[in-house]
Amino acid sequence: MAASGRTASPGAAGLPGLPEDADRAIAELYAAHWHRLVRLAWLLLHDQLAAEDAVQDAFVATHRSWSSIRDSGRAVGYLRTAVVNACRSAQRHQGVVERQHRRDAAAADLPGRGSLESAETAVLYAAERASMVTALRALPHRQREVLVLRYYLDLSEGQIAEALDISTGSVKAHAHRGLARLRADLSPAEPTTGPDLPDVEQ
Repeated sequence: MAASGRTASPGAAGLPGLPEDADRAIAELYAAHWHRLVRLAWLLLHDQLAAEDAVQDAFVATHRSWSSIRDSGRAVGYLRTAVVNACRSAQRHQGVVERQHRRDAAAADLPGRGSLESAETAVLYAAERASMVTALRALPHRQREVLVLRYYLDLSEGQIAEALDISTGSVKAHAHRGLARLRADLSPAEPTTGPDLPDVEQ
C-alpha cells in the first residue's frame, strides 16, 4: 500500500512513488537527479555555471507543472527534456554573449568581468579526454545532443526521440552522421565503436 501523501505510480523517477506535494516531490527529485542532470548539461554546454542554471530552470518548470507531470508519471523524462531545451536556448544566445564579452574586454572598470573557476569546473576539465571533447564540440548541435543522450545517458532511440521531439529515424540519421564525423576527426588510436565520453563524476 502506498505511503500517505504519495502517488501510486512507481515509475515517475526511478523512486518508489513520489509525494503529491510539489515541494516534497521536487526535493526528492533534486536529491536523486541533480548531479546527473548537471553533467548532462555540461556535456552539451561545456560551461559549469550555465549547466547548473539550465538544470535549475528545469526543476523550476517541473515544479510549476507538477500536477500534470505527476499524473502522467513522467517526471524524470520531463526534467531531461527541459534540460535539453534549456541548453539549446543557451547555445542560441552564446554567439551574442561572446560578442558582447569581446566588446566589454576593453572596459577596465566593467563590474564583475573576471570570475574564478569553480572547484566543480576544475574537476570536470581535469577529468575530460581532450581529443574526444574537442571533436564532440565540433559536431552540429543536434548530432551532439543525440550522441550525448545515447552514450552518456544510455537512452534508447525511442527515449532520445521523445526527449528531442524528433522521429526515431532522425535519431538514427543524426547518430550515424555524428559517429562518422567523430571517426574522421579522431586519431586512429581512438576507439571507433562509439564516443567514450569523459568521466565527469563530481
